[in-house]
Amino acid sequence: MDTQTKLVDEKAPPSPINESGTVHDLDSLTALGYTPELRRNRSLFTLLFQSLAIAAIPYGEGGPLIVAIYGGGQLSIFVGWLMILVLDECVALSLSELASRYPTSAGPYYWSFQIAKTNKTILSFITGWIWLIGNWTITLSVNFGFASLITATVSMYHPDFVPKAWQLLLIFYAICLITLVICTFGNKFLPMVDIICAAWTAVSILIILIALSVKADVGRHSASYALGHYDTSFSGWGGFTFFIGLLPAAYTFSAIGMISSMAEEVSDPAIKVPRALSLCVPVGGIAGLFFIIPICVTMPPLEDILGAPSGQALPYIFHIVMGSPGGGLGLTFLVLAITMFCSISITVAASRCTWAFARDDAIPGSKIFSKVNKKLGVPVYSLILVTIVQMLLGLINLGSTSAFTAFVSVGVIALAASYAIPIALSLFWNRRVEVSQAKWNVGPIIGPVVNVIALCWIAFEIVLFSMPTVLPVTEVSMNYASVVCVGFGVIATVWYFVHAKHGMFQAPGYPSSCEHMLIRPNSVQGPSSFRWIVENIDAWNGDLRIFRSASRTCLLYVKSGEWLANEFWLG
Repeated sequence: MDTQTKLVDEKAPPSPINESGTVHDLDSLTALGYTPELRRNRSLFTLLFQSLAIAAIPYGEGGPLIVAIYGGGQLSIFVGWLMILVLDECVALSLSELASRYPTSAGPYYWSFQIAKTNKTILSFITGWIWLIGNWTITLSVNFGFASLITATVSMYHPDFVPKAWQLLLIFYAICLITLVICTFGNKFLPMVDIICAAWTAVSILIILIALSVKADVGRHSASYALGHYDTSFSGWGGFTFFIGLLPAAYTFSAIGMISSMAEEVSDPAIKVPRALSLCVPVGGIAGLFFIIPICVTMPPLEDILGAPSGQALPYIFHIVMGSPGGGLGLTFLVLAITMFCSISITVAASRCTWAFARDDAIPGSKIFSKVNKKLGVPVYSLILVTIVQMLLGLINLGSTSAFTAFVSVGVIALAASYAIPIALSLFWNRRVEVSQAKWNVGPIIGPVVNVIALCWIAFEIVLFSMPTVLPVTEVSMNYASVVCVGFGVIATVWYFVHAKHGMFQAPGYPSSCEHMLIRPNSVQGPSSFRWIVENIDAWNGDLRIFRSASRTCLLYVKSGEWLANEFWLG
């Protein structure tokens, strides 16, 4: 926070400490251009636990595990996991710096606006829509994957059971609605739910480790085979097969940045959000090793796993390794519970992203979706919108399962792209000037290194998730992620020209629908802090504009159409 902002805070009327956070938290958020509306009922640990719940290691790696089988088997699973931990930690550290510099639920699109030197609004709008699409589709992938996991569990006792598309859809709808109810009416309990999830995950991994290691009904592989077996005959990609096997691990940590949307629900977010972000990958990664190693050691023949019901390898592996449907069901139940926790946590994060973007008048119906229910302390309409979008997109599975699979890839691609834009702007355009001022940063030497690694990995990851898993490509194996991305891009482009280009989407933090007037140094009316700022602006050669809304008054120094400074004072 700069000197002028501090002076504004000091001269503004004192604010009491309440459930919305401390005076410092309120001042930080208002300095970013927003009015505090959400309850700050989360701590560093509940934030970390929520990020781990979103990663949901046993589901994140286990849900799409069959892709790693196509990707060569044990070598891709084990070595690929270690590689992804390093690469995604670079992404996490890069995002942590930005989250510390600008701790707001607006996340990447706010960061892009603040860091860009020109074309701020359009860059922010593009980043925001990519970020929003990523949040929606990654949440969709979790809930639909949850439904698939349930049907695969049924197949343990009924091997001939093949779920019809409408049956799978109904299970998916039930999951969406249950999650909606929990997230809407249980907000005050959700921090405790995240703690329970962390404990449940740790205990589940330990139980799975012991159960598989002891039972091992199909035998145990040698260490060299368990960690180094590599079969390139399944995917048709030849030497590139290993990289196909990276997809499950990359999917697991693809949503780490979503925790930034919780910045307005934790005290001292400039410190606690980046800490949670940076700890998620190493903590989750170490726990993940205790999950994947026993699976690699006791894994049945790879060619048998490829025929697993509903394309879900994990329930099949548990069933075969444990030697009975009951044993497989017991272990699968642990993973199903973790997936339920993941569904809740990721839906909460997606709703906060939707609410933040609506607050800046960037989506249709913004006035509705930007409302926070005062009694419940949650953006109920945004939660409903996230649920409706998922249910509508789920209908695609009735016509084409391969088209639906694209949404899984789109979620990862969109989130990765939304991370890359502000990281690239910070590194190449801003020369890390802004992040170097953050309360939490990794320094001038490590910072550029992790930024470059993060950007290179994201570029490769986007290509990787756009490719088909198996060759030759058929209508079923085709990856339609690029087509879906273009479709969403068309919607965003149309909305930009219909709505945003005409000034409705001004910028993140801009008080929408405000009266405004041009003022000069000696004509300002209002608090003494305003007059102090106006009279002490160095090299006055631009315009000072004052914006008033029901919730705040904003003073902006404008030169050549760009915001050079902004100060906020709550009346």
